[in-house]
Amino acid sequence: MGFRRKGRELAVQTLYSLEFIETDSLLQNFELLNHYEEKLDEIITANEIETESTIYQFAKDLLYNTIKQMEIIDTEISKYSTNWSFEKIAMVDKSVLRVAAYELMYTDTPAAIIMDEAIEISKKFCSENSKKFINGVLNALASKLTENKNV
Repeated sequence: MGFRRKGRELAVQTLYSLEFIETDSLLQNFELLNHYEEKLDEIITANEIETESTIYQFAKDLLYNTIKQMEIIDTEISKYSTNWSFEKIAMVDKSVLRVAAYELMYTDTPAAIIMDEAIEISKKFCSENSKKFINGVLNALASKLTENKNV
């Protein structure tokens, strides 16, 4: 497994664990930004990954930037999760979607790679039906982003 896949997995695991922190809805992103490094450190310690590693740095950057843009990301996910309200999306599925959506929206990583990685991560952490849902949402988002770039 490459360092980027492992970094994405750590980012998903950390975002998921942050779902259990009580936050004020008005200050949610600020509070998550205050706690994400602590949670990431717990997870990397359990996985025996060094803080100086490329994996750690990639995961940390993904988390920071995903949390920073989470309101926009959540709005986009909501647009493309047809027939399913955002609140009803399983927390781990939501974490996978957030990390992948961040990468689709704000990085130069090819959409096909991001979607493939998200599907592989969902196979590891999510339910059997999640991969189709995640693929559908990400495919719709990627198509819209590509369409907007070509306009």
